[in-house]
Amino acid sequence: MRTLARRSRGTGPLALVAALLGLLLLFAPAASAAGGLSDAAASLKKGQVYVAPQMLDRFSQAQADALTKKIEKADKPIFIAVVPDAANKDTVLTDLRTLVGIDGVYGVWRGTGGFMARSDRGAMGAGVADRIGGAVARADKGDINATLNDFVDQAAPQTKGTGVNHSTSIAWVIIPVVLVALAGAGVFFLFRRAKKRKEEKARAELEQLRRVVDEDITAFGTELERLDFNPRAADADDAQRADYSSALDSYEKSKRLMDEAKKPEDVKQVTEAIEDGRFQLATLAARREKRPLPERRPPCFMDPRHGPSVKDVDWAPAGGAARSVPVCQADADRVAAGLDPAVRTVDTEYGPQPYWNAGPAYAPYAGGYYSGFGGGLLPGLLVGTALGSMMSEPAYAAAPMMESHHGYQDQYEGGDYTGADFNAADFSGSDWSGGGDFGGGGDDW
Repeated sequence: MRTLARRSRGTGPLALVAALLGLLLLFAPAASAAGGLSDAAASLKKGQVYVAPQMLDRFSQAQADALTKKIEKADKPIFIAVVPDAANKDTVLTDLRTLVGIDGVYGVWRGTGGFMARSDRGAMGAGVADRIGGAVARADKGDINATLNDFVDQAAPQTKGTGVNHSTSIAWVIIPVVLVALAGAGVFFLFRRAKKRKEEKARAELEQLRRVVDEDITAFGTELERLDFNPRAADADDAQRADYSSALDSYEKSKRLMDEAKKPEDVKQVTEAIEDGRFQLATLAARREKRPLPERRPPCFMDPRHGPSVKDVDWAPAGGAARSVPVCQADADRVAAGLDPAVRTVDTEYGPQPYWNAGPAYAPYAGGYYSGFGGGLLPGLLVGTALGSMMSEPAYAAAPMMESHHGYQDQYEGGDYTGADFNAADFSGSDWSGGGDFGGGGDDW
């Protein structure tokens, strides 16, 4: 069972007081009057989907129940409301977030105005919810059911945190005296539970990464064997032997580091070693074939296992905007011929996904491959994706890889109860496009 009142490490008694104040705000007349959304907020705490009675002719209760089951199966803090035009279009999402009081991703279909979404930074990267919402709204052209289902399908893989335990929601309505009486023991056990869940999540992510990185190490070892280089051969010179020795050292280093990895962040060193070794292989191959030595370039963006890139090409994924990406010669030829490049996909609970769309757990995997080519390269390539949004945030640049994702240093994540006492500036508000109009959205990736 999931608990609604999860907190990040280090919140302390002050956070309990903040949560209590938030609850009092929920029941204050001013709060209940905010946009007339008190019924919506109460329903979202129980089922994560709300449909105003006036909107049931456009989005039925059966459709709402099916969407609720989808969100519960995904186990993500995603909240959807379908409300009439009477709701204030400029404040409805912020008002709803305040009343619900849970870090998460919020989407609202408002009457004839269309769909829009926002998220807390702890649940999703800045602006990602808006971009997904805008894309599905344009694609589904006024079909509420299709829009909401498409939004949940695309948002769930990129949403951090877990869903809420609806059966325990009533626990947060008990009187302050009881909360204070239980604070000492309760906070301690909440911290222990939160810490345990984060550790379990980190272990699961490491195992997920281990399968993928082991495949990359194996592919690197296969390239070493295929090269069929004999350092003792008569035509081998000292430069070639140095290249081969460096590549072999990188291969052994990558295996050792992966064996020693204790947390997802450790994977970054492994892919750094693989990238370095593949460049040494490319250099050795050029020396043996009497070709010019390769330029030190980033790995092929489509699949780092392809080795160093040889050029940049303009490329756009399905439905996205074009941008310049580094690619190997084979993928450059495919793009030039109008064919799909050979993209590196990984298994997720939603089926195979490109590594850049497989969730924040893959940040150290990608970060290691591109760490030697400037801090701004990878976020620029990944604009609009889960990894790109996270890597572009100031916390990512200032902290060790993935630190913000695992909720260190007193950070909330999706599904945490924060009440009305939350920073509205972190509710992705500044990242919206089109002045907050419904039916719009940010640039697609």
